[in-house]
Amino acid sequence: MDLGISGRRAAVAAASAGLGLASARALAEAGVDVAICGRDEARLRAATEALAGLPGQVTGIPVDVSHPDGATAFVEAAADVLGGIDILVPNAGGPPAGGFDELDLDAYRAALDLNLLSTVAMCRAAVPPMRDAGWGRVVAITSVSVRQPIERLILSNTARAGVTGFLKTLALEVAAHGVTVNSVQPGLHATDRLVALHGGDPSGAARGVPVGQIGRPEDFGAVVAFLCSEHARFITGAAVPVDGGAHRGLQ
Repeated sequence: MDLGISGRRAAVAAASAGLGLASARALAEAGVDVAICGRDEARLRAATEALAGLPGQVTGIPVDVSHPDGATAFVEAAADVLGGIDILVPNAGGPPAGGFDELDLDAYRAALDLNLLSTVAMCRAAVPPMRDAGWGRVVAITSVSVRQPIERLILSNTARAGVTGFLKTLALEVAAHGVTVNSVQPGLHATDRLVALHGGDPSGAARGVPVGQIGRPEDFGAVVAFLCSEHARFITGAAVPVDGGAHRGLQ
């Protein structure tokens, strides 16, 4: 299916591996020119090389988006390289695990920088030009923990719930300007990190997934790319779970 976004320009954060990389690949396959970032320059270079030859050109920018200054710097550098940004995919790793009694306020501040304020900073840099142009897409990668808190991930549960509220509010404010704002909530996917955590065989993790298997990163990337498409122009303010049915609540 032609997504109608060939020639558009996208900034995909934290995309040297995992679901960020899968999202960047799906966009580049749709003809979008993409800027990706990562902290590890060698891994970023490998990711850029892995995406070479796709219809859209992919450029790597070494920057750390775990704090607002780095997040702003990434968007500004991406806009400079691409000549502007039509699509923004905010993304970052998760904060450390732990429960209520184990974590002090500084841990919460760092988690908010990583998973909330970095997204706010990216949107502040990218969305006003989209609004002025009358077209834009923001699709943030969050977590199913927003719907169903995950045990011992109190930092992630808290920060990602905050970013979901921010994105919903932003969606309402810019909807009339041709800019849609959505988030995608991944469950378990066969990323390198998950495979490593399960000793090379993550199949056991599928026991709690109704479809009977963990997700493929490319399937997740396809959902992100669709929400960036012309076909999804009437979808905004949505938080879409991509988890094989693992979340069982009505909302």
